[in-house]
Amino acid sequence: MRPVCRALAPHLTRAYAKDIKFGADARALMLQGVDLLVDAVAVTMGPKGRTVIIEQSWGSPKVTKDGVTVAKSIDLKDKCKNIGARLVQDVANNTNEEAGDGTTTATVLARAIAKEGFDTISKGANPVEIRRGVMLAVEVVINELKKLSKPVTTPEEIAQVRSVLKTTSMNGIVHQKMNIVSSFTNPYEFLSYVEHKRRYFEECW
Repeated sequence: MRPVCRALAPHLTRAYAKDIKFGADARALMLQGVDLLVDAVAVTMGPKGRTVIIEQSWGSPKVTKDGVTVAKSIDLKDKCKNIGARLVQDVANNTNEEAGDGTTTATVLARAIAKEGFDTISKGANPVEIRRGVMLAVEVVINELKKLSKPVTTPEEIAQVRSVLKTTSMNGIVHQKMNIVSSFTNPYEFLSYVEHKRRYFEECW
């Protein structure tokens, strides 16, 4: 056996549990993963966005126009590409948790930031300074958006917000609850409704 092993040894390659890559090669693969995910998500953007059909391991395929749903469904075979896709998935998930909408816009912005950031790093810029600059830019944008925003107070404005939340099953639930909330004429009716629901769930529990 030993002579056979020695003969085969030059032709054998050792398999590692992790693929380790550095520098531009790693960034290029990650960016490919970002592109694959964002290309699939970006088509859903806006009122004229298109729907996406997602294969499921059980049941019928899912048809959706929700960016975060599309992002969550993507899992790439290549590990480095999948890391890039996962980073953008985190962006979509965080946006969904904090705002409940705008996940497609967030993923498109994430790709633009990643591309510009990687390109600047390849030219010798410091990644820490790039991140610091991005965070400063975020603060400026948030302040400007706050200046442009206005509170939603009238039933008509609430209806406009509600109409945006019809695109997905989860947002459909929000849309339904907003219908209930907007039907109350004063805060006391709403508080009475909440208290009634609370007692109902406590009894069921």
